[in-house]
Amino acid sequence: MKQLLIGLIASLAVVASARAYELTDDAGQTVRFDAPPARVVSLLPSLTETVCALNACERLVGVDRYSNWPASVRKLPQVGGGLDPNIEAIVTLRPDVVLMAASSRGGTRLRALGVRVVALEPKTRADVRRVVERVGQVLQVPGAEALMRRIDAGVAAAAQALPPAARHQRVYFEVSPAPHAAGHASFMGELMSALGLQNVIGAGLGPFPRINPELVVRAAPDLIMTSERSAADMGRRPGWAQLAAVRDGRVCVFNADERDILIRPGPRMPEAARLMADCAARHLATNK
Repeated sequence: MKQLLIGLIASLAVVASARAYELTDDAGQTVRFDAPPARVVSLLPSLTETVCALNACERLVGVDRYSNWPASVRKLPQVGGGLDPNIEAIVTLRPDVVLMAASSRGGTRLRALGVRVVALEPKTRADVRRVVERVGQVLQVPGAEALMRRIDAGVAAAAQALPPAARHQRVYFEVSPAPHAAGHASFMGELMSALGLQNVIGAGLGPFPRINPELVVRAAPDLIMTSERSAADMGRRPGWAQLAAVRDGRVCVFNADERDILIRPGPRMPEAARLMADCAARHLATNK
């Protein structure tokens, strides 16, 4: 009997160790899991969308205030934002893991409280691939490769649908009114390149640089892409009223829902590419 018990304990230990796994996140932290997390809090909209795109939406028990897609996540408890997470509310939800940006301020405090944190920072298309794979590893679900194939195919289809004459337009994309622009190194800049559009923001300025508005006046883009919030301020900037793109109405103003799609590096990147392509095609006639 004693030998039988010893054998049973050894077998259980083998099973437990086989289920345990670990990974290193974008903050350089090694995170160990004894079992796939059943309760997940996400503090970044693109991570929320990735969890759901991997068919694990039901594991989410809380999200940040900006997560709003798919519609089902709007019913979940909101626990602040990436920069101002509500630590008490997160702990109360008893998460098995918190997914957040590496730049978020809450990671250190949550880890100190014994909460498992995985920090991920998607900024480029390569980052998106890595993050999708990591989220799949965290959740121990299949489908990461298939999701990336769908994303890549969707972006390629948007590029294929853009009329050749609409390519090579010089574009300025304003991400926020500061103004912050989408640089070459960002996933948005990479989407422009994939569509055959030229970004007027120099490659050396980083992914999302804060720029001097005079830079755009000097660059004289053929086309401007922006949100409703930024568009309201553009006419008051020195020299912008004389920009041909502004004067001739070659400005695509995206509503709040469209902006969410455009600025989130994740499963909806094909939709972002289509929005950009539709903008470029729509203003082709006025750019001749």
